[in-house]
Amino acid sequence: MGRTFVGMPPFPVAARTALADSQLRRNLAHATGTIRGKRAGAVAELEDWEDLGAQAAAVKDRTLAHLDEHLVALEEALSARGATVHWARDAADACAVVADVARRHGIDEVVKVKSMATQEIGLNEALAEQGIAAWETDLAELIVQLGDDLPSHILVPAIHRNRAEIRDIFRTRMAAAGRPAPDDLTDDPAALAAAARLHLREKFLSARMAVSGANFAVAETGTLVVVESEGNGRMCLTLPDVLVSVVGIEKVVPTWRDLDLFLRLLPRSSTGERMNPYTSMWTGVTPGDGPQEVHVVLLDNGRTRALADEYARQALRCIRCSACLNVCPVYERVGGHAYGSVYPGPIGAIINPLLRGVGQDPQVDALPYASTLCGACGDVCPVAIDIPGVLVHLRTAVVDAHRSDTRPTAEALAVRAAAWTLGDARRLALAEKAAGGAGRVRRGRGMPGGRGAVSWLPFAGSRWTGARDLPLPPRESFRAWWRRGGGTEEGRR
Repeated sequence: MGRTFVGMPPFPVAARTALADSQLRRNLAHATGTIRGKRAGAVAELEDWEDLGAQAAAVKDRTLAHLDEHLVALEEALSARGATVHWARDAADACAVVADVARRHGIDEVVKVKSMATQEIGLNEALAEQGIAAWETDLAELIVQLGDDLPSHILVPAIHRNRAEIRDIFRTRMAAAGRPAPDDLTDDPAALAAAARLHLREKFLSARMAVSGANFAVAETGTLVVVESEGNGRMCLTLPDVLVSVVGIEKVVPTWRDLDLFLRLLPRSSTGERMNPYTSMWTGVTPGDGPQEVHVVLLDNGRTRALADEYARQALRCIRCSACLNVCPVYERVGGHAYGSVYPGPIGAIINPLLRGVGQDPQVDALPYASTLCGACGDVCPVAIDIPGVLVHLRTAVVDAHRSDTRPTAEALAVRAAAWTLGDARRLALAEKAAGGAGRVRRGRGMPGGRGAVSWLPFAGSRWTGARDLPLPPRESFRAWWRRGGGTEEGRR
């Protein structure tokens, strides 16, 4: 059923490999540039955009502060409308619920609405182990699944693929999964969409069970909400007899009035549209209309761990719009796979460590450093998450988690050496004198202001100069300048 992110290397290793792929960089630059332009135009139409974001952030923060109460209200509303509510502590619990529902109905094939929560818990792979095939119906997710690939973007999971690659995937892989692609299939977008539509039509008409996520869950009424652009989600949510929705506990909003606010923010910030083409809402079971058996799995899987961090919990405001990915200079050059998770980019660099914890997995610990801290991600976030601030906060958490390690890192040794030097005036004076001697040797490329630069140092200094120049220190230290009278009127002349 496809590859997983398990065993992915840490970000620096994966990013180096991605940077060598020139086709990937071209695909990403074109796609993210296009999405950025559409979003900027849609957002500029609203004079109160910043105010809407501040309101949404306040709603989310109030909800998170009383999440236990809102979740109980959601469960009661869902149960009153005929849905069965399950609480899942982790991925294993959630996958077990979905598999059990399928087995009780003798189902060996399900269709899926695009859902990051089910990707997070590895549902497709867990169902495959039980002999149950799960078919993605979102076009981009279908491309990823047929290509035995991994999603690389929150909004456009196949953003790393171009049209020619998609045509080849459809022509070589579709037949094994169902209706084959036409023999004369071209890479025209309309032709590719038509081939996917015919292929998926058979899945929709034969499926007895569907699996979804939810963009929002309204506690007041027990209503789940999915927003999408193709209509495939609506087919999954209406045709099968059984529907199981896996919903992260942070997706709850208290009231319909709150939902209205987020439905104004999400489409403009994600696809650059005034509203989503398809906004599907369902509330439990409606006799004679839609699925007649509805299950809702409320998923924790590390979210209460994130909630316990009073500063970083703001990451749980995220509405999965992907705006931060599209402006990130790091993401644009390495893509989503380098992050080793279904949540890539700046938001993934904070959500993954929060959900999974730091100090245990080098791949997770590397993510808070997968950023230049340029601040663009925080500027575009529609719910005002201070992503750069949380990145720095999590870097501190990573360092703290390794303070007791018996084998210090090179960075820790360098910091200790600096602390030892700076902690004594005499040692500092000797270091300044040595640095001044180096400053009198001008080599390498020039720096702004006429200062020289060192462009090569032996290991371990090469870890710095391999990617950037090292400005040479001034020829004379401040102390030396002061001693020779630099602080006097005569010395300044």
